[in-house]
This record gives sequence, structure tokens and C-alpha cells, in this order.
Amino acid sequence: MILRSFFRGLLVTVPVAATVYILVVVFSAIDSLVDSEKWFGRVIPGIGVAVVLVAITAIGFITSTVLTRWIVTLTDRFFEKVPGAKIIYSAIKDLMEALVGDKKKFDRPVVVQIIDGGPEMIGFITRENLPFDLGADKIAVYFPQSYNFAGQVLLLPKERVRPLDAESSAVMKFVVSGGVSQ
Repeated sequence: MILRSFFRGLLVTVPVAATVYILVVVFSAIDSLVDSEKWFGRVIPGIGVAVVLVAITAIGFITSTVLTRWIVTLTDRFFEKVPGAKIIYSAIKDLMEALVGDKKKFDRPVVVQIIDGGPEMIGFITRENLPFDLGADKIAVYFPQSYNFAGQVLLLPKERVRPLDAESSAVMKFVVSGGVSQ
């Protein structure tokens, strides 16, 4: 009875404590970017977060105009020429574009049977027209891994891929949680 209560307590306490801890660490790190005491004579909690959010929004607004689009192009060109940085920059930029950009990539969930009669996997179509000579009859499907920030992309025959009639975010949450998320 006591052991069962302890485990139930863990089920409630650990997710809450871990979430609060991560949020506090991230909030504090962002908040520390602005020294409110220096500027306002006292510590103002949250001013750093507010400044960062306003700055990101302003940068998005400014770079969305035709006149300043060249800044983004120059930045892209700069990082493409720096050895090592090109790989990191382009991977992060592509991931951000896939998640929040105009052309979201994880918006088409599918169920795939890799082997006849085998188990099915849940994934997301990321590309239908493949580069290089990977096969005109294949598409790229991304399979996120449960409890991990990784995944695999498999090139599959189109007839093995069946679209899922479900919200992408719900499917991603289901997969990343190992199927335990409701």
C-alpha cells in the first residue's frame, strides 16, 4: 500500500517537477540576457523574456518585407561558406521551417507497413519528389522515435504508404510518447 502510494506520487510529482524545473531554467536563462537592474534600478522578473519575444517578433516582421529580405539571403550565404557552420545552420533552419515555417513538413501523417504482413509504423511524409536518383516511385517518410529527439527517414514505395486522417500534432505526440499519449 505504501509502495503503491509512493509510485502514484512519483507519477504526479516527477512530470510536474521536471516541467517546472525546465521552464524555470529556460525562463531564467532568457531573463538573464537583460540586466533590468542596470536599466531600471531594480530587478524586474520577466523583462528579459519580454525583450526576447519582442525582438524575435520584430526581426520576423522586418525580414518579412521585400526591402530587408536581402539580410536573410546574406546570412544564408555567409553560413553556407563557413566550414562546419553550414551543416549546423542549414539543419536547424530546415527543422525550424518544417515546424513553424510557411511550408510545414510534418503535416501529413501516414501509416506504413514496411514488410508484407509485418507491423505498421506511424510516420510523416516529408517529400514526394526526391532529389538525386532515388526512384520516381518512392517518397520520403520520417519516423520520429519515442522519447527521443531523433528519427529515421525511409524511402518507400508509394503503395505501402496510407494517409492517416488525424491531426498532425496529435499523431506526433502519440508517436513521441511511445503511444501512451491520449
